[in-house]
Amino acid sequence: MYYTGFADEAAAGIDGQIEVTKALGWKFIEARQIDGTNIHDIPEEKFEEVCGKLADAGIGVNCFGSTVANWGWEPLDDEHFEKTKAQLERALVRMKKLNCTMLRGMSFKAQWERPAIDPDVEQQVFSKVRILVKLGQDAGVEYLHENCNNYGGQSWKHTLKLIENVPGLKLIFDTGNPVLNFDRSEGDALVHMQDSWEFYSHVKEFIRYVHIKDGFCTEKRIGFSAAKYTFAGEGDGKVRQIVGDLLKNGYDGGFSMEPHMGSVFHDAEGKRDEAKCKAIYVEYGRRFEKLVRELKGSCR
Repeated sequence: MYYTGFADEAAAGIDGQIEVTKALGWKFIEARQIDGTNIHDIPEEKFEEVCGKLADAGIGVNCFGSTVANWGWEPLDDEHFEKTKAQLERALVRMKKLNCTMLRGMSFKAQWERPAIDPDVEQQVFSKVRILVKLGQDAGVEYLHENCNNYGGQSWKHTLKLIENVPGLKLIFDTGNPVLNFDRSEGDALVHMQDSWEFYSHVKEFIRYVHIKDGFCTEKRIGFSAAKYTFAGEGDGKVRQIVGDLLKNGYDGGFSMEPHMGSVFHDAEGKRDEAKCKAIYVEYGRRFEKLVRELKGSCR
C-alpha cells in the first residue's frame, strides 16, 4: 500500500508539487496538470523539464490523471472521439518515459437528458472505450475507469455494464464522487444522490486504485453538484467504511488524495491561494495517514 495524490491541488507548478510530496515523505504524484495544462498536453520541452525535476527529487508518477474520455467529450461525436484518442496516444508515449503503467480514464460525458439506459449511447460508449482500453493494453498500460460525471458514473449498474462490455477494464474508485452525482441505478428519475458505500460494495472486486475525496452535497445539480468538501472521513463519502473494508480484504494499492478543499481544478471560477492550498494538501495527507493507522489498528 502507498500514498499519492493530485499535487496540482497544492501547487500549479512542478516545483511546488514536488515540495508537498516530499513534505509528506511520499514517493509518488498522480500527475494531472502542470501550470494549468494536463501533462499529456504540455509542450515537449516542458515535459522533459518536468521529467528531470521528478528524477532529481526521487519522485515517481504512479498514475496519469488524464482527461481522456472525460465529461468534456460527447460519446456520440466522432470528432470528439478522435481528439481524445489523440490525447491518449500522447499520454502513452509520455507514460513510457516516466515508467508509469496506470492511466485515469473515463467513459464520456453522462447524457443526463437521455434515458438511463439508451442503446444508442451505450453502443457508442462501449465501442469507443474498448478502443481506448486496447490502445492502453498494447502499450502495457492499464486504462482505469473513474466513477465521475460520465456514463459509468451514473450508477453502479452503469459501471458493471461497462465492465461487461469492455474486456480488461478495471476501476479507479473515487469515494467522494457518488455524493455529488444522481443515482440512476433504478431508472430516469433524478431525485436521489448516490451512496458511496452502496456503489463501492457492488464494484469492489474490479477496483485497482482509489481516489480519496469527501464532502457533502449542498445543492443537487445535473453534472457537478454544489459541494462542501471536507477532510477524509468527515463527509458523506463513507471513507472510513470503504477504506476499512479495503484494508480488511488485503488491498495493497494506492490511495490518492484529491482534497478539492483549497481549489477544484475543473472549476473555472476557482481562486488559488497557493500557500493555503499547500497547507491543506499536507494536512489532508497527514490526517488520512492517521485514519489508516487507526483502521489498521482496529483490524488486528
